[in-house]
Amino acid sequence: MRFTSEQRLDDGVFEREFTLGEIPGILWTPGSASAPAPLILLGHPGGLHKMYPRLVARARHSAAEGFAAATIELPGSGDRPRSAATEKARADLHRALDAGERVDDEIVDRLVLPLVEKAVPEWRAVLDALLSLPEIGGPVGYAGGVIAIGIRLVVVEPRISAALLFAGSFVPRTMFEDARQVTIPLQVLLQWDDEGNDRQLALDLFDAFGSKEKTLHANMGGHTGVPQFEGDDGNRFFARHLK
Repeated sequence: MRFTSEQRLDDGVFEREFTLGEIPGILWTPGSASAPAPLILLGHPGGLHKMYPRLVARARHSAAEGFAAATIELPGSGDRPRSAATEKARADLHRALDAGERVDDEIVDRLVLPLVEKAVPEWRAVLDALLSLPEIGGPVGYAGGVIAIGIRLVVVEPRISAALLFAGSFVPRTMFEDARQVTIPLQVLLQWDDEGNDRQLALDLFDAFGSKEKTLHANMGGHTGVPQFEGDDGNRFFARHLK
């Protein structure tokens, strides 16, 4: 892991950009930490620079409760190399949405499954590097989307103790089997009026999760209308399981 820039934010949070091989990312650590901090991995739909304002807000909110936070750029997003097959699947997805048509499962599979297969090993490699830093300890949580990435990651990565998943992206139906293998504590956010999300599929997915402790937070509003108080609820959820 190579740190490429660093800055101290006005609330004391220490922000460092890094690369691990071809994977760019950002690490935030609390300014007043006196011991290695628990770590929250921040998932997002890609486009790290575009998503930065929302990501840094989430990271600072977590740092205020003593958590470190880290995120990475997804394969094929931002400045990373594009895949022709993925770009074709994305174009087909937007064509269906713009036409008001149901998005075919085959399009979702072509778009999401290759992303999951590429992103999950990258997240695990970055986690290896982060946990080798003296300022980062365990346990580890995962928060955000793409929800399919989060599902696969928490199934294969035993170091993740709890997850806060955002139900705002398409999920291949074959991944319901992965969902049944999830056993860690879960909190799932669902925007009830998310125009790009299949609400019933999200509810069916929640039902499929194998965790004994799982909570669904459903709020009115569109994709970007998550209430601010959900950040506080998320911190309380991770405080129960990561501290």
